[in-house]
Amino acid sequence: MKIGLVDSGIGLLAAAAAVRRMRADADLVLASDPEGMPWGPRTPGDVAARALDCARAAAAHGPDVLVVACNTASVHALPALRAAFEPGLPVVGTVPAIKPAAARHRDVAIWATPATTGSGYQRGLIAEFGNGARITEVPCPGLADAVQHADADAVAAAVAAAAALTPSGVGAVVLGCTHYELVADRIAAALPGAVLYGSADAVAAQALRRVAPTPGGGTVEVVLSGRPAPLPAAALAYPQGAGLAVTAATA
Repeated sequence: MKIGLVDSGIGLLAAAAAVRRMRADADLVLASDPEGMPWGPRTPGDVAARALDCARAAAAHGPDVLVVACNTASVHALPALRAAFEPGLPVVGTVPAIKPAAARHRDVAIWATPATTGSGYQRGLIAEFGNGARITEVPCPGLADAVQHADADAVAAAVAAAAALTPSGVGAVVLGCTHYELVADRIAAALPGAVLYGSADAVAAQALRRVAPTPGGGTVEVVLSGRPAPLPAAALAYPQGAGLAVTAATA
């Protein structure tokens, strides 16, 4: 089987690594848009257009399912992607893990990009899945960009700033951007006692449910802004990327 993953940048590594943990033989196509990122500040139409371009680049490699491993693209592009590819190619989106966090904890924080924080989309998820929990929306300016560039100092500064905005004693923190899962250890260290909730495992499991479990070769193909490429150097700074590098191809 072959799984295609789409994101603006290396945030897709978390879901890709989760797929690999669940099915070591799955072939992966990683399609991102380094020339156009970040997607967060773009208009919804622009995000949809860029996500479609990435998805078409991934689809050219013949995946059995396409994962939109990006919260922003899932908000703005999922209907367009499903209209373009389904039913022939199933499309799986990413949703912040508010539901499981609020089911288990009374005090929850959602870390997200400034564009997502306070958005109608996120407020709708809170209304639907908040389960009566006290939920604090925490903007994390600069964190996704710092993760994308593997800038440890900038990551530390952005994590510290977001932690300062997070109420003390929260039981759970929802990671509302896929990039944040790559630095979950640093976020956990800044919020001792809080349980982190990401989306990667649930997204990977859903993608695998949508395809027949045929054996693959465990390969990785990388497409950056429409062109075959090696894994970005920044990806290798994270265990999720380093673990995929050994099977990454450039064509």
